[in-house]
Amino acid sequence: MRKGEKGILIAIAVIVLVFMGINAYRKAHVKGPDKGIPFYTTASEDLKKKGSRLVKQYDCRDCHTLWAVRNVLQHVPSPALDGIGVLRSESWLFDYLSAKDPQKIIPSRLKAEYRMPSYAEMPEEDRHTLAAYLASLKVKNWYLEEVKKSEYEKLTGKTLPDGKNE
Repeated sequence: MRKGEKGILIAIAVIVLVFMGINAYRKAHVKGPDKGIPFYTTASEDLKKKGSRLVKQYDCRDCHTLWAVRNVLQHVPSPALDGIGVLRSESWLFDYLSAKDPQKIIPSRLKAEYRMPSYAEMPEEDRHTLAAYLASLKVKNWYLEEVKKSEYEKLTGKTLPDGKNE
């Protein structure tokens, strides 16, 4: 075995050991069993395909997180779309996508170039499809409760009292 090959094997062994250590640390510090992936959709296969195509076509991921994935080249502090169907109805989403000025519905403190653009000029069929797709994006209740607690703590610096949903 050559000197370079030995060095490569040692480097690989160190990397494997580091990842094993990280995994062991995570397992030791996880509270309770893994609850699984909290995101899911109630959309049909056809709606999933059409909705995903529209999300790509209109560059929604340039600003929004979807399925816990965000465009790494963008740093816009916009809301995640995961679970939007728990918070908003399909008709509300359609009206929002149809608004000439979305800031009148949900005011934004972001700079103008980062605010939600109007999709009123988007074909109506696309707006209906996108609204239906977004309304199908759900999150499990346990995750929603954890997000509410986290957001409350970020905003107030206090722990959310039990049984209180703000």
